[in-house]
Amino acid sequence: MNVERIAQLVRELLIEIGEDPEREGLLKTPERVAKAYQFLMSGYTSDLGAIVNDAVFQAHANNMIISRDIEVYSMCEHHMLPFYGRCHVGYIARDKVLGLSKLSRIVDHFARRLQIQERLTAEIAEEIMRITDASGVGVVMECRHMCMMMRGVEKQNSIMTTSSVLGAMHDEDGTRMEFLSLIGRPTI
Repeated sequence: MNVERIAQLVRELLIEIGEDPEREGLLKTPERVAKAYQFLMSGYTSDLGAIVNDAVFQAHANNMIISRDIEVYSMCEHHMLPFYGRCHVGYIARDKVLGLSKLSRIVDHFARRLQIQERLTAEIAEEIMRITDASGVGVVMECRHMCMMMRGVEKQNSIMTTSSVLGAMHDEDGTRMEFLSLIGRPTI
């Protein structure tokens, strides 16, 4: 990612919207925005293999493993405005379990790029299924979208909920209901 080029483009954007990039409050804004974008879009350059870092462990488990209320922050690909909320991840282990912090890191890896919530939810579920070879995976995401709140329809209290259920969580009603109950959502 070319941080200097991004700063130059931000400076040009400030001029185009009618601002003076030389005024005191904006002098360092292009560089700050470029560094912020470097972090917010780090999902394009991060290495998922390095993130997981061999934290997949053999375990003779056949239980549901859930991490609830993972904070998620991403950027809408349609308006380049933030959306944020909570992500709940669960999987049914077969012979492998994933280090607990890795679930949050996988969420961040896919969230730190231009996204739509629907795809983000599916990418997280598919990657956890691939890494763990789980018999089932469930991901539920509940987010507020600034493109809905600050502009357009301006609905301040709207929350978008998406889910992706794979394997046993998709095929078996009882398993899916157990997952939803454990994350505190009776139905989706």
